[in-house]
Amino acid sequence: MKKISDRVFYVGVNDDDKVLFEGLWPLPVGVSYNSYVVVDQKVALVDTVESGFEEEFLANVVEAAGDRQIDYLVVNHMEPDHSSLVALMIQRYPQLKIVANAKTVPMLAGYYGVSPEDIIVMGEGDSLSLGSCSLTFHMIPMVHWPETMVTWLAEEGTLFSGDAFGTFGSVDEDVVDCEETFEQFRDEMIRYYSNIVGKYGTPVQTALKKLAGFDIKRICSTHGPVWEKNISEVVALYDKMSRYEVERGVCIVYGSMYGNTAAAADALAMELEARGVPYAIHDLAGNNAGELGVSGALRDVFKYDTIVVGSPTYNNGIFPPVETFMKALQSRLIKGRRFYAFGSYTWSGASVKLLNDLAAAQNFEILGDGLSFPQSYTREKVDMAAIAEVLSTVR
Repeated sequence: MKKISDRVFYVGVNDDDKVLFEGLWPLPVGVSYNSYVVVDQKVALVDTVESGFEEEFLANVVEAAGDRQIDYLVVNHMEPDHSSLVALMIQRYPQLKIVANAKTVPMLAGYYGVSPEDIIVMGEGDSLSLGSCSLTFHMIPMVHWPETMVTWLAEEGTLFSGDAFGTFGSVDEDVVDCEETFEQFRDEMIRYYSNIVGKYGTPVQTALKKLAGFDIKRICSTHGPVWEKNISEVVALYDKMSRYEVERGVCIVYGSMYGNTAAAADALAMELEARGVPYAIHDLAGNNAGELGVSGALRDVFKYDTIVVGSPTYNNGIFPPVETFMKALQSRLIKGRRFYAFGSYTWSGASVKLLNDLAAAQNFEILGDGLSFPQSYTREKVDMAAIAEVLSTVR
């Protein structure tokens, strides 16, 4: 438990054991599940945490609330990493009322058997008095589920934002950010957004416009630090990502069966580095220790304006890990990128054309026909310097 203010207490937990978030996304530096208690004449709990942390979570709640009852449980978002302990809280505090919006009601019944009679349904702009302060509720559908809302504590300028402005990474004991926190979490925030929220740029923009008039002094997200000192940087980054705005640079993404496409990717990276072009490189086949695979590649797609994809021809098609990446780009509605394809083949080259077709379907700018080379990689056979020159001169 961490006291944030006289009213607001952090009662979340760190998960440093989970390997994959949502069963998909690597967690090399863990993740936090954040929950908050607001103490006034009435006591409100905002969201819960993932299952498996029952004892720690209850201890945090009791420490924050003391011998007080929890009067309300606000459910901003129903994803189980934030709602798993709803039933436990009802059991521990039988008089508790759930505060949620109409779209949440059937989900609460389906997941936890919560009766509609135990739910106070809130609409856009509705408020709930806790005594000297009130909680006001605003809908931000599809950021990133349809029932998502935020809770506003105007008396403290505090936004309980659900998954919005969240990030991968465990939090330290202080929880609240310092001057350096944003840069420490920046890459994990981009990776969280690109992996989890990336498809929903338009709803994020709608939410940001709705929240623009709020005098926000504190953001209490459900993942990552409590933001106080870095609010402008955090909001600006979310605004940039949701507009698919990027910087000059190249994200090289490849899969390789026997090392030939990998050798070409490495050669291209060296040529870009020699030209001072910012780049990132990702092995999708997981042959390099510590690689984040698709998760890390998506992060850097949200950083750089050019995507270079390498794939050998496999069964007259695209190497499966690379095809998975291309589908991930498509599902996130990535816009405004330049694209180049390359890859090796043995008797018939098909991957490069298929990659270009997929990129063209997303209205990417295709930078030439691509490079399809037979059998082994050699510097004499494959001129990556010429490709790097093209990529380095494109604006």
